[in-house]
Amino acid sequence: MKINGLENMTGSDLRTELNQGAKFVIYQYCISVLIMTFKRRSNIYFIRAGESALPNGLGFTILSLLLGWWGIPWGPIYTIQALVTNFQGGKDVTQEVLASMASAGTTRA
Repeated sequence: MKINGLENMTGSDLRTELNQGAKFVIYQYCISVLIMTFKRRSNIYFIRAGESALPNGLGFTILSLLLGWWGIPWGPIYTIQALVTNFQGGKDVTQEVLASMASAGTTRA
């Protein structure tokens, strides 16, 4: 599992950040090619406590705005879903990541 933002963090650093309100999020993006539309998820991003999640999702939002609308009928639907998710700061997947780390027996990703 690829997690952006964990570079040079120890397990202790990670636990401290999580206790202070840090979280793991994913963003959505949509790409359409005529009648085919693809809705995908980004890698996981680690958002530190007090840090805004919006800047990390900006690229995925722009990608969806430029390339997502063109597939009929799902392009506009998936694009709007991606925009809503990204403007809300992404989807919080902290519990899933921690469960995965626990089952793998690791404190780092």
